[in-house]
Amino acid sequence: MEGVNQRGGARRVWQVLVGRPLPFGDLSAEEITPVEGLSALSLDALTSVAYGPEAIVVVLAGAGAGALRLVLPVTVAIVVLLAILVASYRQVIDAYPAGGGAYAVSRANLGARASLLAAAALVVDYTLTVAVSISAGVAALTAAYPSVSGATLPLCLGILAVVTVMNLRGLGETARAFLLPTLLFIVGLLAIIAVGLVHPLGLHSPQPGRSLLPSRPLETVGILLVLKAFSSGCSALTGVEAIANGVPLFKPPRVVRAKRTEMLLGVILGAMLLGLATLDRRWHVGPRSGQTVLSEIMADAVGRHWAFFLVSVTITLVLALAANTSFGGLPVLASLLGRDDYLPHLFSLRGDRQVFTYGIVTLAVLAGALLVAVDGTTQALIPMFAIGVFTGFTLAQAGLVVHWHKTRPLRWQLRAALNGLGSLVTGVATAIFVVTKFTSGAWVVLVAVPCFMLLFVRINRYYRLTHEELGVGTTPATPHGRSTYVVVPVTGVSRLTSLALSQALSLGDEVLAVSVLRDEEGADEQGEALRAEWTRWDPGVPLRVLRTEYASVARPIVELIDELRARVEAQIVVLLPVVRPDRRRDAFLHNHIDTVLVAALRSREDVVVARAVMGLRVHERGGPALGDEHGSARDEARDEARDEAQ
Repeated sequence: MEGVNQRGGARRVWQVLVGRPLPFGDLSAEEITPVEGLSALSLDALTSVAYGPEAIVVVLAGAGAGALRLVLPVTVAIVVLLAILVASYRQVIDAYPAGGGAYAVSRANLGARASLLAAAALVVDYTLTVAVSISAGVAALTAAYPSVSGATLPLCLGILAVVTVMNLRGLGETARAFLLPTLLFIVGLLAIIAVGLVHPLGLHSPQPGRSLLPSRPLETVGILLVLKAFSSGCSALTGVEAIANGVPLFKPPRVVRAKRTEMLLGVILGAMLLGLATLDRRWHVGPRSGQTVLSEIMADAVGRHWAFFLVSVTITLVLALAANTSFGGLPVLASLLGRDDYLPHLFSLRGDRQVFTYGIVTLAVLAGALLVAVDGTTQALIPMFAIGVFTGFTLAQAGLVVHWHKTRPLRWQLRAALNGLGSLVTGVATAIFVVTKFTSGAWVVLVAVPCFMLLFVRINRYYRLTHEELGVGTTPATPHGRSTYVVVPVTGVSRLTSLALSQALSLGDEVLAVSVLRDEEGADEQGEALRAEWTRWDPGVPLRVLRTEYASVARPIVELIDELRARVEAQIVVLLPVVRPDRRRDAFLHNHIDTVLVAALRSREDVVVARAVMGLRVHERGGPALGDEHGSARDEARDEARDEAQ
């Protein structure tokens, strides 16, 4: 009973962590609303204001302070692209409500290779999003509290574990748990921007750190520099696609609610980007040591008082929680890939909480490995970031152009032109990302994406060959039964042997008990004693004693099966008597013959291997003490009476 109690205790702990099993009829409790969609699927995009605008400033700062005047025009161009992407993904939601985003669009309009490229790019991007978001949040925490900087990696893995468990509980619970910090972040940052635009409170306060603007321009302001700043600032657009990938996660009407969330995201993110860019240009904010551009703007707007610190802490928290965007998107994408035979089918299975458990766990493992590889350092991940998602942007919009051309709805030319422009712009941005960041780490993405594509192709090929071998989609021959010949390996006369023979007699027309003795001193006497005991018991089943000069008992039993196969037309079943201890740790004390024979017969297609299991109650409460023979007799009598009653 101790083993049963241990297993029951483990199940209770697991249910405390992830919740009780959720019936399919209660699935609506885990579906999300548009506002909850902001915390569940949009934090990645919303929190990108912490590093997107800074990426623009850092690039332009290379041309000196005068080049910072271009921050606002570059941001306007990015917001225009954001509007195109939001419009495009609202169209994706309409056209492909089953989710999948760029993968679904590419699969339907651009062919299998393009869809696998989109899927592989999104898998890489989702993994990077988790790692970057968590490491950025921990970096902000360690900047505020340097004493914990030595625990960067454990903090990253701890946050990853918490986010993973929350998502195993269900997206609805996760969205509601993350909703308060998300709303505090949105309202707080918009309020700070409004104060800065109307009446800044800390504009002339001294800023910590030193200016990182070069005394002499390092670069000339030209089209390449502007394009580089534009592509770097486009990192603020990562996560825009997650809502279209996760349409099935919304409450009905799913399409309407998902489109509302996409619009909310576009409006809020666009307002934040334009507001920050306006303040940056107005106040000539440049990069400083130990400070982020966002923190400089916030300090100028409200001063370094309670509002500044409250929003700073909230930003740190939501940066870490932005990993949740990937946990909402990748499991759905993986389930579609599993449905299409590009990933193992288990990725399409829902767990007890009606979530795609294997997708969630796989994402956590991939992101954890990445965090360990870079020791939780954000800057080591940034060069790899955004390439995957922009590849998805490009393919999704190119696929929509084909979609409009095929379906030709009202004003389809305008829609196709909009998507074509968006595809061109995001394609150029992707190319600039690859060229400018190749040696800094972008090459890793260029290696990882083809590797994932190859994995998808190999899995699909295996499933295709398996379906051909199994005759899936064809009408098989009419099944017909055969008589059954059951072989039961035994080691002696016991209740376990009796149980196995009873089940064998229920299964087969003929039953043969087999015992194997090694050719060693005393083997003849052992054989005679076993035959004599078998005769006295007389179970109605013949016993055949085999002799072997080898150590393993499997070889003579396999040879017996070959002999039977040559002269018996019946289906041969090998029924293995097995005991199940009441304590899991005692399992290695039993069932060695079972293990050996299963290994020997695993590849045999002409034999059915089954088990006759008998549970042990050695450690049941109230059982006999060691050496209490009378207690053992009483227990045996009690067990037999209980068995008869059952």
